[in-house]
Amino acid sequence: MKHPVWSVVYVLVMVALIVGVDVAFLRDRDQTLLRLIVNIGIVVVFIAGYYFFLR
Repeated sequence: MKHPVWSVVYVLVMVALIVGVDVAFLRDRDQTLLRLIVNIGIVVVFIAGYYFFLR
């Protein structure tokens, strides 16, 4: 990304998605490992999307 503003927006969207999935789907589960794996998976998908489409 050539503009730092778009990088900030990209990171904010990623954080909003992580929090949204955590609250919507994983709120009532006590399995912290599952929550961690899902959150790491979302970050990996965003990193892959950055390198394949936006770089």
